Amino acid sequence: MNVDQLLDRVDESAALEFLSKMVQHKSYPETDDERVLARYMVEQMRAIGLEAALTPVNETRVNAIGTWKGTGGGKSLLFNGHLDTNPVSEGWTVDPWAGKVDDKFIYGIGVSNMKAGDAAYFCAVKTLIDAGVRVKGDVVLTFVVGELQGGVGTLAAIQQGLSADYFINSEPTDLSAVTMHAASLSYTIELTGVTRHLSKREEAVDAIAAACVLIPRINAMTFSNAKSEEHRSINRGHVGIVNGALGKDLHGWRPPQVSDFVRLRGVCRYAPGQTEADALGDLRRLLDTLEKEHPGLKATVVAEKHTGRPTMPPFEVDKNSRIVKVVNEAFRKVRGMEQPTGAIKPAGFFGTDAGHLYAAAGMEGVVCGPGGRYNTMPDERVDIADYLDMIRIYMIAILEICGTE
Repeated sequence: MNVDQLLDRVDESAALEFLSKMVQHKSYPETDDERVLARYMVEQMRAIGLEAALTPVNETRVNAIGTWKGTGGGKSLLFNGHLDTNPVSEGWTVDPWAGKVDDKFIYGIGVSNMKAGDAAYFCAVKTLIDAGVRVKGDVVLTFVVGELQGGVGTLAAIQQGLSADYFINSEPTDLSAVTMHAASLSYTIELTGVTRHLSKREEAVDAIAAACVLIPRINAMTFSNAKSEEHRSINRGHVGIVNGALGKDLHGWRPPQVSDFVRLRGVCRYAPGQTEADALGDLRRLLDTLEKEHPGLKATVVAEKHTGRPTMPPFEVDKNSRIVKVVNEAFRKVRGMEQPTGAIKPAGFFGTDAGHLYAAAGMEGVVCGPGGRYNTMPDERVDIADYLDMIRIYMIAILEICGTE
């Protein structure tokens, strides 16, 4: 059976039904339903002949990991995706848990981030097994938890010995091949001014006014020591939380006074080759300038540390590496065009478990998955055509990397 015949064997209705059932599991982080979905994935992997089991992440959370054992002599390929989802926001017009399918999209919370990617690699393996294909190298399917908490699930699996020659992380990239994404720095900036009654505002140092100057500068910044303009292209500063009032306790019941304290919390994204120290140093230089422009202002910046929660490291792979070229060629075969490849935005700003597979496990891989365009928004959805084409692209990648009997 040739490749075209194998691709034609994708059962599109069954693939959509499988993804819909995944969406119907309310797999919020650290809930019973998250564990139920992990158990369901193990059952489904076993049903198609994989060696599969739940593996511990901590006292309450588990990953679902399965292996399609090869006959020997081929390279191994690992697929990685997470089962936990973001919360449902306001503004939905469809049931976020129904897994609704219409003539163009499949809808639901987590369908883009990232159950469509999870389902695509499961369906790719199922299609090949149903067709009687025997691979030489192992194919490892990992359905992890805790990506939304810094990647605790993938790190636990790595610490338990998870490895392969190559990996594909299936985060939503709209089928682009992302070869680089940023690292993340969470920070807190505190601005301390001098209060006066509004009648003496000219004598005050207004922390809120200073923050209003600072925020757009942070949002526009890039960071030192970028290795190339492509690396610099995934630099971004962001302010996400602003609190300003009187004193560090943020007393808010005295608006006639000039606020003397502002706390900003935000995130910076910096590229491989840049460091947290680079980003913090650049923030510090912004604050030095702000202090000169607002005499009497005192500004501090510190990196936030999350106890028990890892930080997503950056990820990078050579565009000429075998896994990237294989995925490029698979995309070309399925779509008849060249695949966007590189530090593709917005995915280049993501933090993903690819960073852990790269940094902690020393693996070579690429980030490529369905969804993205309608991610983290009401009526989250994935183009059906993208989901089905992703299945076919993954099938080709398995055949090329692992080899067949």
